[in-house]
Order: sequence, then C-alpha cells, then structure tokens
Amino acid sequence: MIEAPVIVILGPGGMDVAKRIRAAMPACEFHGLAHRVTGAEIYFEEAGDHLRALFDAGRPIIGICAAGIQIRILAPILIDKKVEPPVVAVAEDGSAVVPLLGGHHGANNLAEEVAKILGVAAAITTAGDVRFGMALDNPPGGWVLANPDDTKSFSAELLSGNAVRFDRTLPAFITEARIPQDPDGGLRITATPYLENGDARHLVYHPSCVAVGVGCERGTGPEELAALVHAALANAKIAPAAIAGVFSIDLKADEPAVQSLADTLNVPAHFFDAATLEGETPRLATPSDLVFREVGCHGVSEGAALAAVGAYGTLIVAKTKSPRATCAIALSPTPIDITETGRPQGRLIIVGTGPGSDDWMTAEAEASIAAATDLVGYTLYLDILGERAEGKTRHDFPLGKETARVRAALDIAATGKTVALVSSGDPGIYAMATLVFEILEDAERAEWRRLAIEVCPGISALQAAAARSGAPLGHDFCTISLSDLLTPWDAIERRIRAAADGDFVIAFYNPVSIRRTWQLEKARDILLGARPETTPVIIARNLGREGEQLRATTLGGLDISDVDMLTVVLVGSSETRAMARSDGRQWVYTPRGYACKNASGNTTSSQESAG
Repeated sequence: MIEAPVIVILGPGGMDVAKRIRAAMPACEFHGLAHRVTGAEIYFEEAGDHLRALFDAGRPIIGICAAGIQIRILAPILIDKKVEPPVVAVAEDGSAVVPLLGGHHGANNLAEEVAKILGVAAAITTAGDVRFGMALDNPPGGWVLANPDDTKSFSAELLSGNAVRFDRTLPAFITEARIPQDPDGGLRITATPYLENGDARHLVYHPSCVAVGVGCERGTGPEELAALVHAALANAKIAPAAIAGVFSIDLKADEPAVQSLADTLNVPAHFFDAATLEGETPRLATPSDLVFREVGCHGVSEGAALAAVGAYGTLIVAKTKSPRATCAIALSPTPIDITETGRPQGRLIIVGTGPGSDDWMTAEAEASIAAATDLVGYTLYLDILGERAEGKTRHDFPLGKETARVRAALDIAATGKTVALVSSGDPGIYAMATLVFEILEDAERAEWRRLAIEVCPGISALQAAAARSGAPLGHDFCTISLSDLLTPWDAIERRIRAAADGDFVIAFYNPVSIRRTWQLEKARDILLGARPETTPVIIARNLGREGEQLRATTLGGLDISDVDMLTVVLVGSSETRAMARSDGRQWVYTPRGYACKNASGNTTSSQESAG
C-alpha cells in the first residue's frame, strides 16, 4: 500500500503552490525547512538529511524546489530503481512538474495528478509512457502486474516492432493504450484473478475482483480463521494480488481475527449490515435459519462475499467451515471499488494538540489529524489547527457542549469514518478521553462499542508551564482541579490537604471561573499552613498561544485577581527554589532530593526516569 505523499518546501516562494496541491490532495503531509517556511506540519533543519530519510523510508516526495537540488541530494543513495519511491519536482511558481524517480512506481501518475491541479502538463519522459501512453509496470488502480521484472524485456520487444496477440479479454487500459496488437502477435498479455506464470514475452495482470467473505464466533483465534481462508484461496488457485478485501457482517467489525486476516492479506476489511446480507439470500449456496435467528441474515460469509462483488458477481467457493469460522469466495467481473463497498471499521482518535503552539504538537498528533476524515471539537481548538483542518469535514461545538461533542464523534465514526476528537493539552488530563469512556461504558448504541478507539497524548498545560519556567516538577508532584461542577468541594479540599501534608508540588487546573473565585483563595490558605509564604508559584496563562503570559510569584503573594480560566497555577513544595535570571525574571526548580538527604551524602548520582 503506497503511503500518502510528502510535500517538501524549502523556501517561502513555494508556499502558494504547496497550498494548492495540499487543498486538492489533503492526505499529503506538509514538511518545511525550519526558519524559512511557516505553516508546515513538520519542520526539519537540514534538507539533505530529511529528504534522504523520507526516500529511505519509501515515502513519495513532492519537492517544491529546483529538480537539481533533489537530484544532488538523492543521487548518492540511489541503488535499485525497482524499489525507488516516487519523487516529483515542482517549480516554485507551479509552471513545471517533473517526475524524477520512481516513474514506474507511481511518480508519473503522481506528476500528472499534481500537474492537473496546477493546470500544466507533466514532463513525462519514460519511453513506454511516451510511445504507448502508459507504463506497463504501473497499471491503473484495481490492477496489479504479477511479473514486473519482465516489463523491460517485454517493452523492448514492443519498441522493436513486435505486437501483442489480440485477445477479447484484454483489459481496457491495454486496448485503449497505443500498444500494437495483432492476431498473430508474438507477445501475450493475460488478465486473470487466478495464479498464472508470466515471462519476458507474457505479462500477467491481476484485477482486484476477488471478495473473501468470512464469519466467526466471538473470540475466534486469528490463526484458525487465517488457516481456513488460506486453504480456500489455495484450493481455488486465487492470486493474492486479486483479493480486493475481507468482508463480513458489521457485528464483526471489532473482531481481532477478522482485522488480523485483513492485515495478513494486506487488504482492507469492510462490513455490511444484516439487512444488506439478507438481501443476498436468493444467491446463497448454503442458507441457514440458525444464522438468521442469531444475526438477522441467512448467511454471513457467502452473503458478505456476494454483496461485495455486486449483482453480476458469482460465488466461486461456497461456505467452508472450521470449528469456529466460515469462509466463502466470490468473483466480480470488474475490479471492486473498495471505497464504495461496505464500510470499514470506524476509528475514533482522541487527539491532544498541546497547549496551542505548533511546536508543541507531537508527530503522532499531526499524523492522527492528517489521517482523519472528520474533525470534532470546540471551535477554538479546531481553529488552532489552521491549515491542518483543510480538506477535513469540521463539526464545531461551543464551549460547554462536551457530551454533545463525544456523541457526535462516536456517531460519525460509526459510519466507517476516521474521526479526530480534538482536545487541547493532553486529552486524558481533565479532558475528552475520560468522557468518551464514560459514555462508552453505558453506550446505548452497540456500534459505538465496535469502533477502533485510540488516545493520542499531547503536551499538557502543567508540562508547558514547567518548561517555560524551569523545572518545578523535578520532584514528586500532583494535579488538582479546583472546579466543583462535577466534584464536591469536600473531596477537592481533602486532596489539597493531603497534597499539602505530602509536600507535593501542585498544579491547579481550572483555578477560577467567572462565577467561581473563592476556591483558589481557600487552596492558598490551606497550603500556607503547611509550607512557607516564600514558596515559589508559577502563574501561566494562554501557553503556546497569542497573549501568552508567565509570571513567578510566591504563595504569600499570590493574588487571585491575576488568575483566570485560561490559567494553570503551579505551587512549589517546601523545597522548590527560585533563581534570578540575567533578564530580571526567575528560574523556578524543585531539587531532585531534599536538603536533609543531600546533607547526609546518600544521594544517588542519577534519578532520571521515563517521565
């Protein structure tokens, strides 16, 4: 499976062109040279190292720069053109698009796609493309060439005047190309879903027209289902490249054995509802009343295979069984459009974007947002994404509608989409992840439970505040939310007193609101009973965003009016120290050990952890 291209920008002059390409190809990643480019998703310091790393990783590259730059950078690592990823050079003004490498592995098609976006013609120079209107080893989507190593010899025969033997079964992309054909031609091209050997004078193409339908009991071992399916495919002599997907009933969308099988076959797993599968009953070879009573259709594996191949498809392997699984195989007369066939398992990614700065968004968060079809979140959080939100369907919610956000995200994901539920900071710290699992525990919709759910961590406000101010979290710390909307104040106060007794550094979240100001004052008074008035305090507001403010004060000097709902407050322990900086401000840090311990000479040389 080819990965999404990476748009690489080396200078500000290519930004407009890059944006036009990204708008039309939203799956692309946006990489920019640090200090010269703004608005990129991922920044790099050295162009040569970054481009070579992408190339070595097999990532398709669209470089918005001179072709010569990419040639000089990549030339030292060119080894085998058979495995080179596509590399395309695009002029900064969009006037030229040139496939540099990987022409037979998607670069020509990628260049033509980019050129179409920019309204120019791609400079294709591959001999086969120029002479025949296509590259024999780069068939269109839905087709795979079984013997690509033979294309060089085959193309040489064509270029020397030989012709392909005329055959009514030749696929349209061959008959419509400028490939010479003759009833007595000495070359052959075969299109088949079955295993067949080709050679230097015989190319074999496999259409992705085979549907593997499966069913299984809950908890079936992946090995059992895989063994059943592989045996059925081998007996039918199906070419692996002809398999379009694994198909089943939607009740099995979260079944590990089904997802594992799809991964093993390197194809997607898609699912149909019971009503759709029941519609295939007249075509089933082995309908079952028992299956109907259990899941609402007379056949899962046969029904799913037939639903995938459509009305003109045929069942070529009727239901076969193992102790806990079933398998059937159907054949479509044309390649199966997997995007229009069933639904994939829905995916919900709960994404933490950090405090707000681009520099504080993790690579995993960037990738999760890029992978999403839909974004759900508070409008401010979605706006912070900027260009990352382009090409995505936005579902904006006002502040305070957290439950509505979660339900909407679950509903959208249940349609088979990949949804990013966007949260600032870390989604698992006083944020959306907890609410998702609370709602899932009492889920009124069974399909919510079948979703693939991931939590993508982000840099939290306490980490950002600590980093900006020095190292106040250098020893044991805790976080306490002062909001009593969901937690009784008595419980909050007990935690404050326990943290005071334990001498923890404390990060106070939700310290005040418009109608709630007394809690922080109460917390300060409790802490003053356990640690000195000179205890350092950090007031951090709007971290990573416009209007960022960071101020160091003391516990005794903490003025509640300096704090609002966009602020996190860090209160040091009895050991936390403030140290003057040359610019008049202060560094705040908490030593790794207590003074009495240090005085005894028993400290270890290192207390680093994975934190």
